[in-house]
Amino acid sequence: MKKELLKERKNLNRKMLIKLVIDFVMTILMLVEMAYTFTGNIVHELVGISLFILFIIHNILNRRWYQTIFRGKMNVRRILNIIINILLLVMMVVLIISAVPISRTIFSFINIKNDGLTARQIHTLAAYWGLIIMAIHIGMHWEMIMGVVRKMIGITERSRIRIIVLQIFAVIIVVHGVQASFYRDMGSKLILYSTFDIFNSDESFIKLFSDYLSIVAMYICGVYYAMKIAPKGKKTKYIK
Repeated sequence: MKKELLKERKNLNRKMLIKLVIDFVMTILMLVEMAYTFTGNIVHELVGISLFILFIIHNILNRRWYQTIFRGKMNVRRILNIIINILLLVMMVVLIISAVPISRTIFSFINIKNDGLTARQIHTLAAYWGLIIMAIHIGMHWEMIMGVVRKMIGITERSRIRIIVLQIFAVIIVVHGVQASFYRDMGSKLILYSTFDIFNSDESFIKLFSDYLSIVAMYICGVYYAMKIAPKGKKTKYIK
């Protein structure tokens, strides 16, 4: 009996590790997609297809969530989680659909008459919103992710020094994220006022990547700490 429990726990840990690796790779690929001016069209489209395939795998691995979406009790956190998950799903679908008419490589054989501008605007708008929603999604699950990571690397005791260091690191990330948000004009991009980055020949890929990484990390930190200090609230049953 004990061996069976250990085997089951090992299988669960392996499955969770696979999920975390897929989520990590998806995050990196999403950030790489923001660097179109450096990667070029072919890499951009190949990475986009890879990202969408991983997103499908992610949903297959988490298919139980869809089966229980309206079961049990509801509270504010669970409702927000459902909304964010659905929005992320919508953004990914919009991304792949809008990518077809503007494709110059993978879907170029599909002849769709359009001026390209509207589809490109929709595609980039969905990309920026998808980036933010993805960060919020990760932030809402960050406590669980950290719990799994701590268990995997064998951290069982709380360390006040480690907590303080991580909190200082979080502050630095948020400050950098705010600065990068203004520098990248994220506000305009999220309202379709301006959806394209102005190419700077002096800028490096590392600079662009780190800016968007800090923006994602800023939202993860913000959502994580907001959920920690927010009241739990009373649970209410879902009414069909």
